[in-house]
Order: sequence, then structure tokens, then C-alpha cells
Amino acid sequence: MAKTLMAVDAGTGSVRAVLFGLDGQQLGCVQQEWTHKEDPRYPGSMDFDWVHNWDLARQCIRGVIEQTGVDPKDIAAVSTTCMREGIVLYDKAGQEIWACANVDARSDREVAQLVHMDPELEKRFYKESGQTYALGALPRLLWVKNNMPDVYEKMAVCTMFNDWLIYKMTGVFSSEPSNACTTGIFNLQERNWDDQIAASIGLKAGIFPKITECGTVIAKVTEQGAAETGLAAGTPVVAGGGDAQLGCVGVGVVDPHQAAIFGGSFWQYEYNTDEAKTDDQCRVRVNCHSVPGIWQYEALAFKPGMVMRWYRDAFCQGEKELAKATGRDAYDLMNEKAKDIPVGCYGMMCAFSDVMNYIAWRHASPMFINFDFDPEKFNRYTFYRAIMENTAMVTYGHMQLVRESTGNIPKEVVFAGGASKSDLWCRILCDVLGIPVNVPSVREATALGAAIMAGHGVGLFPDISKAARELVHFEQRYEPDMEHHAQYMKLYETWRKMYARELQLADDRITRHMWAAPGV
Repeated sequence: MAKTLMAVDAGTGSVRAVLFGLDGQQLGCVQQEWTHKEDPRYPGSMDFDWVHNWDLARQCIRGVIEQTGVDPKDIAAVSTTCMREGIVLYDKAGQEIWACANVDARSDREVAQLVHMDPELEKRFYKESGQTYALGALPRLLWVKNNMPDVYEKMAVCTMFNDWLIYKMTGVFSSEPSNACTTGIFNLQERNWDDQIAASIGLKAGIFPKITECGTVIAKVTEQGAAETGLAAGTPVVAGGGDAQLGCVGVGVVDPHQAAIFGGSFWQYEYNTDEAKTDDQCRVRVNCHSVPGIWQYEALAFKPGMVMRWYRDAFCQGEKELAKATGRDAYDLMNEKAKDIPVGCYGMMCAFSDVMNYIAWRHASPMFINFDFDPEKFNRYTFYRAIMENTAMVTYGHMQLVRESTGNIPKEVVFAGGASKSDLWCRILCDVLGIPVNVPSVREATALGAAIMAGHGVGLFPDISKAARELVHFEQRYEPDMEHHAQYMKLYETWRKMYARELQLADDRITRHMWAAPGV
């Protein structure tokens, strides 16, 4: 059989192993769902079960080998990717002793402790690392020190989840910049750890593995790794990266000034730059791309996909029943009706995610506003479309936020993820942004990005950018309706003013924040 490439992807809600041909075609995929439980003792916690989850991961690897019938010896290389921000701690013997998933929020007191220590410290750390306390490892490691001193004393190594997968297959600890940078204990410019950040708040230094750039062979699958996964011993394992960065590789967003939007449970706007600069007001995240020499401004919209799923399940039972009877997707049935609702939803707006403010990150209480009691105009399809328009306007705000930091707006954008399957959402997004939107044909963009890195590591794809351009194909291009864009711009200004008032209500504790970063 021809040579193949494998990606192992540890996402927030599932783990999967995906096999690709050298032409980028997906040959097989086996996926297992997993959950990250809250420890009842620690509100906001999100524990990661490394024993059970490794069992699921290796089952996926074995499963895709069996599903495709590939000879394990024909797998040229394996690479890994994962949800970012999650960390695993190990003792000196290399045994896992503590782990948390990506949006673990148990460290409110530790953030308060850091702010009390020095109110300007977070801004100084951001200037160097591109990260705040919101998702970074600093408060979490401080939490371990404060609440689990026995674990803290044993802690000898800290890795990200993609590094953990490599360790389980090879027995070698490693790290790469695209995910390591999300810890906040990192120098963006040098693309390397900065132990002084940790040491400055009294945390252990020297616990992070050597940084190796993405697309570099780390080690080979050991005999034990082979016995557990079904891979051939000696198979090269290549440094992959964070899910958003490898997702960009998988949709061809690999060069400066390109941009991508990933529409899923959370929406991410990623803008590529060849400069490691941060925002003067600390509003937007800056990460290392998985492509060496490239960085990314990243702005996150909280929970659009989850909001849409809630709305479908709570208010669209008829469409769900019809979808079940006809074999169609309930969202498609809702889209058919919502497309006839005029731009702007008769002036109705909603508030869910806000435009990102990384240094004081919180969101207003969820709400719909400015509707009337006319059922012809304000029915469930109007509310449904309003959610789509709201998400697109948040994304427009993110594009403008990055423009304020970089002086640049992309000429076009790639839109991928589950939301890109909706023709209506694609058209709304295009009209709101006012630039062309390209939708790739690949559905496993992150896994494809990891496979490209695997191929690069073993010399099959010498040039990452060239490989991405050759392997990524687009199935649809949307051009903006500029009259609709002008209408949305007026609505956007009103929406921003409305959201500011709603956020103040939550800040005053009259309503509840949809989400707030630890300590905010």
C-alpha cells in the first residue's frame, strides 16, 4: 500500500485518529467521545482523566488501522494535535499526577492573589507572552501549589496534551511553540519558555521540556507504544501543534496576512503575521503559529455553536421531528425558513459573546432584545437568524480589533468548522465582514494540518506552505452583498452600544455573566 500519514487529535469533546493519503484524502477516522468532570470540591474545575483517556486514544489508533486495513509499517509518520491550554503534570518517574482540561476555571483566588501581588503584572506578562491569566497555566499551577502541595512537590515535568500523546507513544517529553505559548510562561519573540515568568511569582522553574518547532521528528514509537496502539515500532512521531494553528494549516492559512475563521462550539478568528507583536491595550491574544516564523492574532467568540444547539433543542422540536422522519438535518430545515427573514431581523438583536477583551474578559447575560409581538415577523426563525447575525457581528468586531493592532484587514477569509456547512450562515458572515469568504472541502482541517506536519517531518512535504496550497481545496466562494453590508454596519454600531449596557448590568450583579475569566 502507498504510504499514509496519521493524525491523533485530542479535542475538547472527543479524541480521534485520522488516516490520510499523501494527496490529503482522508482514508479513515475513528473517534471516541470523552468528558472532563468537575471535582465537586473545586467549583469551575475540569479534571482530565489520563488513564481512561489514553485508553480511548489508543483505541482510536488501533481502530483506524483496522478500519482502513492499512499495514502499520506503511504509516510514514504520526503527529498529534489537541485542545490548547490543558496541562498534564508528571513526577520524576514520568508518571502523570495531575491534569486539567482547557477551560478549567478553578483558580479565581489565585488570580486575585496575583493581582494583589502586583496589579500591573498581568499586562507585563502579556507584553512578552501574548497571554493573560484568563486561560494560561500560571494561575492553575499556583492553584496546585496552594491546594495540592503534595502534588506540587512531586511535580517535575509539565506538558500540553499533544505532548502527552507523543510521550505515551514514544516515552519522550517534548514541547512545541504553538501550544506551549498558551501557558503564558513563554517568550513570543524567541518562541521559547521563559522560566523567569514562573519564578517571579514563586513557581518552580525548569519543569517544561525542550521546545522543538512544529514539524520536527521528536522520537519513534517504542515497543510498548506499538503494543498499546497497534502502530509499528520505529514509526516516526512528529511535533504537531495546537488545534487552531494546525486547523489553519489544514485550510491553507499558512502565510502572513492570511486569515481563517473556525465556527464550532467556540468561534476563532485567526490572523497571520510575521511579527511577534502584542496589542497595546491587551485586548487580543497573540500566539505562535505552527508554521515557523509566523505568529497569529487570535480572537475568540464564546459558545456560538453551543447557543445554536441550545436553541434548536429548546425551541425547534418540530424541525427535529421532521428531520428524524426525513433523514435531513434539522438545521437545514431551519435555514430554509430563516433565509426569508430580512437582513437585520426587523431590528431585533441578541447578546451572547462579546468582542474579545482579553485583559478583562467577560460576557453579558444572554438575551434577546428589541422584538415585538407580531408572530409573522418575530417567530422562531427570526430568533434563529438573529443568533447567526450576532455571531457574524462579533467576528466583524474581532477583525476590526486585530486591524487596530496590526493596521491590516485580510482581503478574504477562510471559513471552516461545523458552522461553515450552513449556506445561510456563510452568506450572513460574508455580508457582515464585507470581504469574500472561502469554504474548504476538508471537514477534518485540524487533523489534515497535523498530517501535513507529519509528512513535513519525514521529508514528504519539504515546504509547509506549498503542501498546504496543493492539498487544500475549496468547495465554495461567497462574495459580499455590499448593500447588506451597509445595513449590517448600522446594526453593528447599535449592537455595540446595546451590549455595553447589558454588560454593565452583569458587572453590577443585576444579571449573571454568561462567562467571566477567573478573577474578573
